[in-house]
Order: sequence, then C-alpha cells, then structure tokens
Amino acid sequence: MTLLLTIEIYIGMYVKDSFVRPYLGGFLVVILIYCFLKAFWKISYFKAAIYVLLFSFVIEFLQYFNIVEILGLQENKLASIIIGTSFSLEDLLAYFLGVVSILIIEYSFNKK
Repeated sequence: MTLLLTIEIYIGMYVKDSFVRPYLGGFLVVILIYCFLKAFWKISYFKAAIYVLLFSFVIEFLQYFNIVEILGLQENKLASIIIGTSFSLEDLLAYFLGVVSILIIEYSFNKK
C-alpha cells in the first residue's frame, strides 16, 4: 500500500504526460483506495471493490461540477491533485478497469 501511495504521489506531482498521469494514475488510485479500505475494515472484496468504484465515480462527477473551485481550493495544489480538477469519461473507464482487475485478482486468490 505504501508503494502504491508513493507512486500515486509521484505521478500526481511530477508526471505531466498524456497517458501515465490520466489513465495509469486513475487505474492505480482505485487499487490504492481498495487496499486502504481493506486494511481498516473487514468487508468482502466484492463490496469493497463496488464501494471504491462508486466513490471514484462520485469524485469524478464532482470534478464535472468544479468542486475544487466551489470549495475555494483552486490555489491548494495538494487538494487539486487529490480531488482532481477536470472531468473525463476516460477516467471513469480507468477506474472501472482498475476495479475489474481487483475483482479478477481477488477472485483468483479466494477461489483456491
């Protein structure tokens, strides 16, 4: 979990490309949130994955409504990185694919 957090912070602060930051970052962030959720709460992997997907979709739709500006946080770089500032359908796809990956991995491990 610490490695994922470090990677996400690095991507958010230093990577300024058109693939890693928007897509790989989104893919990894749902995995990070999932790991955090599972580390602190005893919840089935399926429920946890669905909650993470719903949470990430809500955050993305809040970006559509410019929540960072509404909260007056546009000058706060950390808040802008964590919450995000622009809505993207591709982000929703990246979150979905991240959660699907979680489900596949967890199903594979729990099947045995």
